[in-house]
Amino acid sequence: MPEFNEKKIIEDCLKNDRVAQKALYDQYKTKMYTLAYRITNNFDDANDVLQDGFMEVFTNLNAFRGQSKLGTWVHTIIARVAIKKIRNKIHFEEIPETQLAGSVVWQPDMDIKALEKAIAELPEGYRSIFTLYEVEGFKHREIADMLEISENTSKSQLHKAKHMLIKKLGELR
Repeated sequence: MPEFNEKKIIEDCLKNDRVAQKALYDQYKTKMYTLAYRITNNFDDANDVLQDGFMEVFTNLNAFRGQSKLGTWVHTIIARVAIKKIRNKIHFEEIPETQLAGSVVWQPDMDIKALEKAIAELPEGYRSIFTLYEVEGFKHREIADMLEISENTSKSQLHKAKHMLIKKLGELR
């Protein structure tokens, strides 16, 4: 397989070269599908996100400035498209910051399959924030901006998600 030359691929994609567009898509599709599925928890929605996300990538590729790796830029677009996809389905509760004290430190000794199953069973809002924060590494401020919620809401939803996971994983023991 030929080496992926990011700069050349971008130049060719900007010229509407279909071979280059396919190469860019093929380079990132598996990782981006995984991201989309983790956020949406739905195969059909993940496929829609992948299609819509890559359309956005190709449409806005001229805005890519190279300040990060192309994969990071694509990752951000796919995450935002996935979040938009589920935004109308989820409900976030505002919780006062005073109720956030005493967050649980979570260190389960469960196997990965049980953990993945428990995460998949979280309500969409909790699962999305948990995935964005714990799996994808976004900060609460970034999550708040993406989901158009307060930073405290992001923190509280993560806190609740962890409590639900601990309870669910405790039931499996």
